[in-house]
Amino acid sequence: MKRLFLVIILFSLAINLTSAQSEDHNTPLIDKEAVKEQELVIKKVEKQKKKAAKAAKDLEKTEKKQKQEAKLVNAIGSKQKSISKNEKKIGSIQQKLAKGQEKGKLSPDDIEKMNAKIEKLKTTITKDKEKLAKLKKK
Repeated sequence: MKRLFLVIILFSLAINLTSAQSEDHNTPLIDKEAVKEQELVIKKVEKQKKKAAKAAKDLEKTEKKQKQEAKLVNAIGSKQKSISKNEKKIGSIQQKLAKGQEKGKLSPDDIEKMNAKIEKLKTTITKDKEKLAKLKKK
């Protein structure tokens, strides 16, 4: 009876030991797999973050380009406007000069001043036209 009892106890201990050992072997495998899965998830998240950052950067670049194009169009329009404004000024000064000379009311100093204004406006027009040509090239 004692032998039977002893055999049963030894047998149950052997079963417990083998099951504990098998659990120990499975646990590291499960942990390794879980770690691998976590690493894959982390890599996927990092890739998504990089893609999102790249998309945001591309969006910023396109917005910046659009702003530059709008600024360029604005600059072209303002140069054209200033050129036409100066041409109108030249026309009005020339008309005043012609009327004054016709009536004989202008002194030689006044005529000189008006001619100087006309020349100055002509130089600004040529400079503006050069700038406008450069802007149109862009």
